[in-house]
Amino acid sequence: MKKYLILISICSCLLSFGQSKTNLFLKPSDTLNKPRRNALVISQSSLAALTLVGLNQLWYADFERSKFRTTNDNSQWLQMDKLGHVYASYQLGRLGAESLNWAGVSEKDQLIYGATLGLSFLTAVEVFDGFSQEWGFSWGDMLANAGGTVLYVGQGLLWKEQRIALKYSFSNTDFAPLNPNKLGNGLIEEFLKDYNGQTYWLSFNLNSFLKTNFIPNWLNLALGYGANGMLTGKDDNLLFPNQDRYRQFYLSFDIDLTRIKTNSNLLKTLFSVFNTIKVPMPTLEFNGKNDLKAYYIYF
Repeated sequence: MKKYLILISICSCLLSFGQSKTNLFLKPSDTLNKPRRNALVISQSSLAALTLVGLNQLWYADFERSKFRTTNDNSQWLQMDKLGHVYASYQLGRLGAESLNWAGVSEKDQLIYGATLGLSFLTAVEVFDGFSQEWGFSWGDMLANAGGTVLYVGQGLLWKEQRIALKYSFSNTDFAPLNPNKLGNGLIEEFLKDYNGQTYWLSFNLNSFLKTNFIPNWLNLALGYGANGMLTGKDDNLLFPNQDRYRQFYLSFDIDLTRIKTNSNLLKTLFSVFNTIKVPMPTLEFNGKNDLKAYYIYF
């Protein structure tokens, strides 16, 4: 439920940013548009507050409260959960910055107030965890949250563009039915909870680094990380004592949808939304079993 509400918050912001059918409305303002800025501040603040209230009432209320405490969960899920935090922070920050760009806010303020949206929101969620007996405040999660924000802000400061995009892909696995309480029951839950089917990608735009004329401007090289064989966070669980857990590393191509030229602001908005997902492409996998696999198309 906690992840559902966070995902709903992200999707609601994305949809509210791209609802209008008019090209003029979706065009970013050349100068500060105070009505747009104020509307964004009010809507995003309200949505974040409602999401946090929902988390408190619908999720944390079902678990025993405690004094604020910390926990060390850095060894769990072969760090796939930590990459989920990096990804969420990066994408929420990107959303915040791009929405402020639509309102004509300066680039400096986009990075200061927009790109830190993810870190601020996820910090509040982590504090909630700190008062729950079930979890506890994780410094590893906080470091991951900060990492996602730094990835976005750092590129904005260094290059004035996002040359390296953080993306996500998912495919069903056979593990979720073996432990649905942890890995999800059904596609929607598994999409969020089954770390075995998730892959996180660093997608490098080739022309941004190579400055060539023969490589399409939208073509990226992607490096991915995943893990497999996990039924629980750790491999010492009594119910599943012999888990065959291993890491996976991927090399693939990708498409930066935001670099496809179009005069339609509606398409630009849609491209920005779907640029959170890695485009399926031929892929090589190197894994912890010293195997090399090739995929015609990898999701």
